[in-house]
Amino acid sequence: MADRGCLLEAAPLPPEVRESLAELELELSEGDITQKGYEKKRAKLLARYIPLLQGVDPCLQAENRLSGPSLTTAALKPQKSRPTNSRDERFRSDVHTEAVQAALAKYKERKMPMPSKRRSVLVHSSVDTYTPPDTSSASEDEGSLRRPGRLTSTPFQSHPGVEPWLDRVIQGSSTSSSASSTSSHPGGRPNAAPTAAAALAGLAAHAHIADVHSAPPDVTTGIVHHSHYERPQVASVRGVPRGYSGSVLETADGVPVSSRVSSKIQQLLNTLKRPKRPPLKEFFVDDFEELLEVQQPDPNQPKPEGSQMVVLKGEPLAVGTPWPPSLLAALQRWGTTQPKAPCLTALDTTGKPVYTLTYGKLWSRSLKLAYTLLNKLTSKSEPLLTPGDRVALVFPNSDPVMFMVAFYGCLLAELVPVPIEVPLTRKDAGSQQVGFLLGSCGVALALTTDACQKGLPKAQTGEVATFKGWPPLAWLVIDGKHLAKPPKDWHPLAQDIRAGTAYIEYKTSKEGSTVGITVSHASLLAQCRALTQACGYSEAETLTNVLDFKRDAGLWHGVLTSVMNRMHVVSIPYALMKVNPLSWIQKVCSYKGSISSCDAFLNVFQSRGLRPEAICPCACSPEGLTVAIRRPPDLGGPPPRKAVLSMNGLSYGVIRVDTEEKLSVLTVQDVGQVMPGASVCVVKIEGTPYLCKTDEVGEICVNSSATGTAYYGLLGITKNVFETVPVTAGGTPVSERPFTRTGLLGFIGPDNLIFVVGKLDGLMVVGMRRHNADDVVATALAVEPMKFVYRGRIAVFSVTVLHDDRIVLVAEQRPDASEEDSFQWMSRVLQAIDSIHQVGVYCLALVPANTLPKAPLGGIHVSETKQRFLEGTLHPCNVLMCPHTCVTNLPKPRQKQPEVGPASMVVGNLVAGKRIAQASGRELAHLEDSDQARKFLFLADVLQWRAHTTPDHALFLLLNAKGTVTSTATCVQLHKRAERVAAALIEKGRLDAGDHVALVYPPGVDLIAAFYGCLYCGCVPVTVRPPHPQNLGTTLPTVKMIVEVSKSACVLTTQAITRLLKSKEAAAAVDIRTWPTILDTDDIPKKKATSIFRPPSPDVLAYLDFSVSTTGILAGVKMSHSATSALCRSIKLQCELYPSRQIAICLDPYCGLGFALWCLCSVYSGHQSVLVPPLELESNVSLWLSAVSQYKARVTFCSYSVMEMCTKGLGSQTGALRMKGVNLSCVRTCMVVAEERPRIALTQSFSKLFKDLGLPARAVSTTFGCRVNVAICLQPNRLGKLAEQGTAGPDPTTVYVDMRALRHDRVRLVERGSPHSLPLMESGKILPGVKVIIAHTETKGPLGDSHLGEIWVSSPHNATGYYTVYGEEALHADHFSARLSFGDTQTVWARTGYLGFLRRTELTDASGERHDALYVVGSLDETLELRGMRYHPIDIETSVIRAHRSIAECAVFTWTNLLVVVVELDGLEQDALDLVALVTNVVLEEHYLVVGVVVIVDPGVIPINSRGEKQRMHLRDGFLADQLDPIYVAYNM
Repeated sequence: MADRGCLLEAAPLPPEVRESLAELELELSEGDITQKGYEKKRAKLLARYIPLLQGVDPCLQAENRLSGPSLTTAALKPQKSRPTNSRDERFRSDVHTEAVQAALAKYKERKMPMPSKRRSVLVHSSVDTYTPPDTSSASEDEGSLRRPGRLTSTPFQSHPGVEPWLDRVIQGSSTSSSASSTSSHPGGRPNAAPTAAAALAGLAAHAHIADVHSAPPDVTTGIVHHSHYERPQVASVRGVPRGYSGSVLETADGVPVSSRVSSKIQQLLNTLKRPKRPPLKEFFVDDFEELLEVQQPDPNQPKPEGSQMVVLKGEPLAVGTPWPPSLLAALQRWGTTQPKAPCLTALDTTGKPVYTLTYGKLWSRSLKLAYTLLNKLTSKSEPLLTPGDRVALVFPNSDPVMFMVAFYGCLLAELVPVPIEVPLTRKDAGSQQVGFLLGSCGVALALTTDACQKGLPKAQTGEVATFKGWPPLAWLVIDGKHLAKPPKDWHPLAQDIRAGTAYIEYKTSKEGSTVGITVSHASLLAQCRALTQACGYSEAETLTNVLDFKRDAGLWHGVLTSVMNRMHVVSIPYALMKVNPLSWIQKVCSYKGSISSCDAFLNVFQSRGLRPEAICPCACSPEGLTVAIRRPPDLGGPPPRKAVLSMNGLSYGVIRVDTEEKLSVLTVQDVGQVMPGASVCVVKIEGTPYLCKTDEVGEICVNSSATGTAYYGLLGITKNVFETVPVTAGGTPVSERPFTRTGLLGFIGPDNLIFVVGKLDGLMVVGMRRHNADDVVATALAVEPMKFVYRGRIAVFSVTVLHDDRIVLVAEQRPDASEEDSFQWMSRVLQAIDSIHQVGVYCLALVPANTLPKAPLGGIHVSETKQRFLEGTLHPCNVLMCPHTCVTNLPKPRQKQPEVGPASMVVGNLVAGKRIAQASGRELAHLEDSDQARKFLFLADVLQWRAHTTPDHALFLLLNAKGTVTSTATCVQLHKRAERVAAALIEKGRLDAGDHVALVYPPGVDLIAAFYGCLYCGCVPVTVRPPHPQNLGTTLPTVKMIVEVSKSACVLTTQAITRLLKSKEAAAAVDIRTWPTILDTDDIPKKKATSIFRPPSPDVLAYLDFSVSTTGILAGVKMSHSATSALCRSIKLQCELYPSRQIAICLDPYCGLGFALWCLCSVYSGHQSVLVPPLELESNVSLWLSAVSQYKARVTFCSYSVMEMCTKGLGSQTGALRMKGVNLSCVRTCMVVAEERPRIALTQSFSKLFKDLGLPARAVSTTFGCRVNVAICLQPNRLGKLAEQGTAGPDPTTVYVDMRALRHDRVRLVERGSPHSLPLMESGKILPGVKVIIAHTETKGPLGDSHLGEIWVSSPHNATGYYTVYGEEALHADHFSARLSFGDTQTVWARTGYLGFLRRTELTDASGERHDALYVVGSLDETLELRGMRYHPIDIETSVIRAHRSIAECAVFTWTNLLVVVVELDGLEQDALDLVALVTNVVLEEHYLVVGVVVIVDPGVIPINSRGEKQRMHLRDGFLADQLDPIYVAYNM
C-alpha cells in the first residue's frame, strides 16, 4: 500500500488530520455523507499537504483517491463492524484487512493496460469523474457515436509524421453496410507542406460524406497506404507514397506504431513477461496429440502427519426428562392447557409488533386447517388429499404466523409440507429448479395467504400464472375466513408416526439444481430434544429469531423446538434487518431473550454489556441438520478456541498453525461440540470415505437420529450422502450404522471442538489445490472495503475451462465509482488474491448495482450468477480476464523437427511409404482437334471469326435490378463497338501497341467492348472497379493507385465516371491533375480502325489482372495471349460450353475467374452469358435466382457474398418466390467462385433453403483459383451431352479431419462428429491440362498423400508473372518458376500460396481412373504461427461465432505474438462485455490458445472485399491506428 500514496508520503500527515480523515471515511461507509461531499471535505483536509495535486497527471489523482482511505481502514475496523452477516456461515474473528493491505504493499504498482470503452457504454460513470486514457479517438466525441450503417466522418488532422490509415475500414462487401468514422486527433496539426504522395495518403482528410444512406462503397482494391515497404511474400504494393520520410517507429510488418492501442499492447506484453506461477517445464513433444499439461503434485507441498482420527461421540441424550412423545402432542398439550401463553410475535418492517399468536390460537387454527385440507377441498374435479401427499407452503418472509399455522396444519393432517420461497416474477432466480422439485414431489396444492396470493403474477383468466417449469398447482388461501370449523367430535389422525416423512426442505446445489431433503418425524423429534439439551432451553423462555423461519436453523429453533418447550419467539423480518441492523439487538434487550444466532460482533457490543460467553456459534447443514453448537457457559462447555491456520496448508487440505508468514492466514473460531446423542467423524472428500488424519481437512459426517433421511426421489445420491460408511485406513467400517455427509469441510480441534473451514459447495479445486469461495470473497472485501463495490454483493465461483476449475469473481459496482477507480480496484483484488491464496483469478467482472440474481434472503444466488456468466447474460460493466496468468496446463509448444533428408524419402513415386501427392486434369491433347486450338489462339481473331460466321448470335444479355434486359450484344455488335474503341484509342488517345489502358466501367457490355477494343489496337487492358460516388474518400485512391501502378497511359470510361474523376470531391481525395488521358467512350465517332493488330507471338502480354489479396496486398499478374486462350479452352472443356448453351453469371467482372467468365469465355466458346451485376442484388435480392429460372440456365456462377445475400435475404421468402414461378430444377451446376477454403456451412444452408424451389441437392459446388492461376479447379456439369458415357465427374466429397493434427501440418481423417473434427469439402475437379502437386513449404520437397503442404500448379494458363511498379520480379520469381528440391526437378511450377492436400477417393472419373480430390485448407499468408503451430484464422473465427448469438462476425489476427479477436456485436451495447469471457473460453477450449485482446465493434466494421473475404490485415492496421471506434477493448492479462 505504501508505494501507492507516494504523494502523501512526501509530507507525513499530522495525527489530527488522519483522525479527521478516519471520521470522514466512517461517515462515507455509514452512508451519512455523499461521495461528492466526502471528496470535497477530504480535498480540503489534504490541500495544504499536497500542493502538487493540482498539476498532477489525472491518473495519479485517481491513485490518490485510492490511497487515502487505506491509511485509516485499519484503525476504523472495530467501530465499523456491523452484525449484518448473521446469515454468514463462516465465523471469523475479523476480516483480514490488515493482511491484505500488507500484501498489496509488497507489490510494486503493476501497470496493467486499462480496457477502453466507447463513451456511450459508460452508463455508470459520471462524465466528470471519467478521465479517458488519452484523447485521440473519435469515440470521445459526444457527437460521433456511430450507429451501424451510418457514414460519419470528421475532418482529419493527422499527428505530424503519422500518416492516416488510408483505407480505414475497407467497407463491407456489397452486402455489409459501410460504417466508418475517421478518427480525429485534437491537438495534432496537419503536416505543413504535404507532398503529392502525402496528400494522396491524407485523402480521407476532407472527405465529408453527406449522404447518410449511401450505397456501399467499392471494395475490390481497398489498399492501405503506408510507408514505403514491401512484403516479402508477394511483390506488390500497399499504397506507396513516394518521398515519404518516416520518423515513425515501425513493426516488422511496416505498420506504424504510434497509437494508444499499441502502447496498451506493449503494456500488456510487459505485464505478461512476469513469470507465471507455477513455471512451465520446457520440453517439447512433436506428436499428433497436443497433450494438456497434467499438473504434477508439488514435491514440497505439506502432507498430513497426524495419526488417524477417532470417531467423536457427543454426550448422551438426557434420560429421565419428561419429553413429549411427539411435537404434535406438545402442541396439543400447550394449546389446551396454556392457551393464553404467547407463542410467536411478528414484527412489521418498522419494528412494531403486529400480532402475537398464542398457543391456543395456533392449536385451533392448525386443527381448522387440517380439517379443511382433509375434508373440504373436494369439489368435483379436485381429489381429496391423502395422508403422505406433499403440499407447497408459499409464505412471504414477513408472515411467520400464517406459516406456522400452515406447517402444523399439514403435520396434523398427515400431509408433508414443502416450504418454498414466494415466486415474484415468472423468471425468478432458480425458480425453474424449484418447479422441478415440486413436480418431482408430485405437489398439486399450494397454501398461501390472501395478501400473498393477490401479489402473485396472474394469467389472463385471473388465476395465478403458471411459473416456468412448475407443475399445475391449485392455490388455497388459509386466512381464517376460508377455513371450515371442524365438528366437535373430529380429531386429527396424526398422533405419533415415527417413520413417515414430516417435511421436505429444499436445498440448491453448487450446480444450481434444487433437491428436496426429507426429514422424518423421528428425526424432527430427536432434533428438537438435542437442541433443547444443547442450548439449555427452558419452558416459557423468549427467543429472538432473525433467521429465515422456513428452513434451516430458523425453522428448527423458531418453529419446532420452541413449540416443544412452550417458548415465546420474536420473529424479526429480514426487511427490518436491512433497514435497521440493530433492531434485533434492541428486541433482545426489550424482550430479555437469549440469542441463538451469532457473529463476531462481540467487540462492538461488549461495551454495552454483551458477555463474550453469550455468543454460541453453531454449524448446520440441510442434510445433517444441526451438526455442532457451542454450549452456553452455564452448561459447562469448554472455553471458545480460535485457530490461525496457514492458507497454503489449507489449500492442500492440511492444518498448519501459521507461525512465520502472517499474511496468508485464516482465523477460524470453533463451532462448539458435537450434538447430544450424535457421533461425528471427518472423511476424505473424494473417493472412498477413509477417516482423515487429525491434521487433515475433510468432510464432516454425522451419525445421529436427528439428521435428514434422503434426497426426495433420488436414490443414487441419497445412498452416497445419507448412507456413507466411513472406513479406517485398513478398510474396516468404523460403525455398523451409516453416517450422513454434511457438506461442511472442517476438522476436530483441541477439547474435541469442531472447526468448520468451508462448505463443499464453495470448494474450488484449481490445479490440485483447494480454495474456498468464502475466503476469496473475504480477501476481495478487504481491498478498500465498500468503496467501489457493495459489501454483501460479491459472488465467487469456479467454471471449468480446459479441464481445470477457473475462479470467477463477480461484484456489484457502486454507481458513483468511476471507470478508472473500478479498474484500479480490480487489479488490486487480483494482486491481493494472488498474494494471499497463491491462486490466479480467471475473470473478474463488475456489474451495475442491483443486477445480480438475488437469493431468497437478499444474498446472491451464486449458481444462477454462474449460469448467466456462462450463457453470456450477466451484462457486466467492467471485465478483467487473466487467462495468461491462470491457464498453466496448455499443451507444450511445438518445436519443428529438422526435416528428413531427400535420400530416405523418395522411392519411385512414393514418399515415405505413401503415394506422392500429385494429380492432374484430363489431357488436352486427347480432347480436341489441335487445328481448332491454333485457330483460336488469339481472342481478337475469335471475335472477328464469330462476327463473320454467326453475326446475329447473341453473346451477352445484361440485366438490371428489375430483371429486364438493359443491353445485349450479338457477335457483330460487339465486334463493331470494339473497332470504334480501337480507332478512338489510336486517334484520340494517340496510343501505341503495348501501351496499358485502364478500363474504369460499371459491370456491363461497355466494359467487354472496351476490352476487345484494346486487343484490336494492341493495347494492354487493365480492368478497374469504378469509384463509389458516395464514398470517394475510400474508393478513389484505390483506382488512382491501380492506374499508377499499372503504368496506364490512358483511362477509358463513361461520361458519368469521367465527371466524377475530375470533380471537386475527387480533388479532396486524390491529386486529380495527375490522371493520364481520360477518354469517355459514350459518344465516340463511328469509325473503323484501319487495321486490326495481330500480336507477333502468343507469348505477348494480353491483359493485366489486378486484385487485392486477403492480406491487403495489391497484386497484378500478367496474362499472355496463349495463357488467355488456354484458360478459355480448359473452362470450355470442363463445363462443356458451346453456342447453344446459356449460362448465368453473378460475379464482379474485374479480376480472376469472374473477369474470365464475364469477358473472355463467351467469345471463345460462343455460349450466351446472362450477366447479373452483384450490385443490383442490393435492391433486389432474388434477381439472380429469378434470372436463372427465367433463362433455364443449366450452369450458373456466383460468389460467396452473393450466396450469403440470398441465404440471409430470401430465407423466409421461398414460398413467395415459388408463387412467382421461380423454379431452379433446371440447374445442373451452381459454382461458387472463390480463392479460399470452401465454406461448407454456407453452401449447405443454401442448398437446403432452395431445395423447395427445385434446386437439385448436389448442384452446388466450388471452384478454386488464385493469383498465379485463376482457375485450377471447377466442378464440371454432372449432366452434359456425354453424361450417358460417364463424362460427368463424381460429386464433390467432404472429409472430416482432426483440427489438432492440422496445426502440425498433418492430415488425419476422423469420423464425422468426433471431437476436434473439421469438415472440408473438395474444391472442385482439376481442369484439363492442369497438374497439381503438394510441396513442403520450407524444404520444397514433394509430400505424400494426405500431407498438408503448399499447392503448386503447372498449366498452360498459369499467369506469367507479377506486374509491379518497381519491376522487382526477381524477388518473387519462385512464385512462377518453382522447382521441387528432389524427385521430379524438371517441371516448372507456380506456387499458389495456399495450403492444401490431395486425397485419392473411391470414386472414378470418366476415364475409369480413381478421382483425386484437392482440398484447400487456407492461404499461407493468413495463417497464424502460435506456440510453434500453424492455425487458420477461419477455424478460430468459426468457434468464436458459435460462442454467443449476438456475435455477427469475427476476425482474428496476431500482433507481437498476441492473438487479437475482433467481434461484431449484433445486439445492445451493454451486452458487449458478456462476450469477452465467452470468446476467451471457447478459444481456450477448442484451440488451446490464450486470447490476448478482445475487441468488440459495431456490425459492418470488419472489412470485406468484393469476393466476400475478410481483409484481416486492413483490420489489424485499423486497430493499431486506433481507428475502429470499438465499443470495448479488453486486454486479457
